[in-house]
Amino acid sequence: MHRPVTLFTGQWADLTLEEMASKAASFGYDGLELACWGDHFDVTRALAEDDYCQARHELLAAHDLKCWSISAHLVGQAVCDRIDQRHHQILPDHVWGHGDAEGVRERAAEEMKNTARAAAKLGVEVVNGFTGSSIWPDWYFFPPTSEDQIKQGYDDFANRWGPILDVFSEVGVKFALEVHPAEIAYDIYSTQTALEAIGHHESFCFNFDPSHLLWQGVDPVKFIDMFGDRIVHAHMKDVTVKHDGMAGVLGSHLPFGDHRRGWDFRSVGRGDVDFDGIIRALNRVGYRGPLSVEWEDPHMHREHGAQESCDYVRSISFRTTDAAFDDAFSKA
Repeated sequence: MHRPVTLFTGQWADLTLEEMASKAASFGYDGLELACWGDHFDVTRALAEDDYCQARHELLAAHDLKCWSISAHLVGQAVCDRIDQRHHQILPDHVWGHGDAEGVRERAAEEMKNTARAAAKLGVEVVNGFTGSSIWPDWYFFPPTSEDQIKQGYDDFANRWGPILDVFSEVGVKFALEVHPAEIAYDIYSTQTALEAIGHHESFCFNFDPSHLLWQGVDPVKFIDMFGDRIVHAHMKDVTVKHDGMAGVLGSHLPFGDHRRGWDFRSVGRGDVDFDGIIRALNRVGYRGPLSVEWEDPHMHREHGAQESCDYVRSISFRTTDAAFDDAFSKA
């Protein structure tokens, strides 16, 4: 089963798209998953300028690259979050405005609607991203958190994202939530609850990323088996988890790259993710979309890591067959 191997540009937003495309092509990628920050894909320009989207395609094509999806994690995060100064760092000025919390959330929601429209104009069918969550800070039930408070959080998600997803449906694009801590869905049970809250909306889908499941102790293969019909994009991202009796999974308020952490990201193939099991599960549910490398490793040069990750992903993605391996015995 041929699936393109792409590189997510979010961690490379300090480069121009021209520089990014040149590097990705030299690493051996088939395409790019364009981040809606830096200069890689500008939602406002895509909607305002007639030739912007075509120019993006032409730039990629000059390097024998294609684009199957764009990503809007940063703006999506602000739709449901409790807004604070951290969001100022990641949001465009026209979304942040004066920083009034409800105003930020409303502007972020409008930007996500426009992102769906821009994706349709670009000709891609998937926007990956985050939802944010008003109840993520309440994950530990102390001071005691009531069931009503949790329900209000899921209702808030549905009320804010329902109209956004309606626009996605109108333009024929899927929103693919990256199930991830700090979002409305971060493990299997919270994903089920989020789906119920949003009424199993046809445009609410998933960008599968095994790394954020594994370090929590969630089985990535079980996630694929349970939600395979809604997986429309897949990140290849690795993580290592250590149980040394000193640090748990909460990070110990230590930065990424600190050797004392209980887990950290690794270049693809160097961590603890069972990618063979994941590829087999993706084959089983019929996933045919990109395998997109989201490269993060605090101890490795990113260009070395991006190239070896491309090679590794190609090596583990294999064609399926309907023939049994011992069929030939009966024909001897």
